[in-house]
Amino acid sequence: MPIGRLAAPARTRTAYEHVRATLRAAILDRTLPAGARLVQSDLARQLGVSTTPVREALRDLAAEGLVLLDAHRGAIVRRLDIDEVREIYELRMTLEPLMVARVVERISEEQLTRAEELAGRMATENDMSIWVNLNREFHAAFSEVDAKSRLSQILAGLRDSAAGYVAVSLDARPRQVAEANEEHHELLDIYRRRDREAAIGLTVQHLRSTLAVIEEAHANGLL
Repeated sequence: MPIGRLAAPARTRTAYEHVRATLRAAILDRTLPAGARLVQSDLARQLGVSTTPVREALRDLAAEGLVLLDAHRGAIVRRLDIDEVREIYELRMTLEPLMVARVVERISEEQLTRAEELAGRMATENDMSIWVNLNREFHAAFSEVDAKSRLSQILAGLRDSAAGYVAVSLDARPRQVAEANEEHHELLDIYRRRDREAAIGLTVQHLRSTLAVIEEAHANGLL
């Protein structure tokens, strides 16, 4: 499947990072639609790299739930599934409060500043594939204080798996972006106050509203 006119992200430090960012963006904005075959040699030629970074990028995208690696058909852009996304968000709504309770009183000013920078970038970002990646980084920033824990690793995997669904929710309800940006700034204020109950409440509300929009997209045949 050709990359077409995809505006690839600026070239990053390695060929692998460049390929991964480019393919992730193409999948999230549906330049590469669900079911598209991803032929390593074709992608390598289009992106001006060898097949090695393409293979490594596809492996990582498969771990994120965006790509399926099939022994017979090769790599395929994964179709989204409503039952899976419900499970992802049920798990996140159960586990994210545990993480909030662990970190809200321990998070550093440096980590909050990092989250604030990400929120600022999201507020001015018009490319939704980039916004989705910034959103994942923003929520991960609050877990950095406990980054080596098993809980943090589980949540990181769930956030990665949710990325494609977040992109769908933004397509289905564009005003979700402005509402999410506003909630991000509210969450930062709550963390700075070290208000555990408020942080848990807003985190769960944020996840629940995203799931509701995804379910609406599914009901309207967009998923």
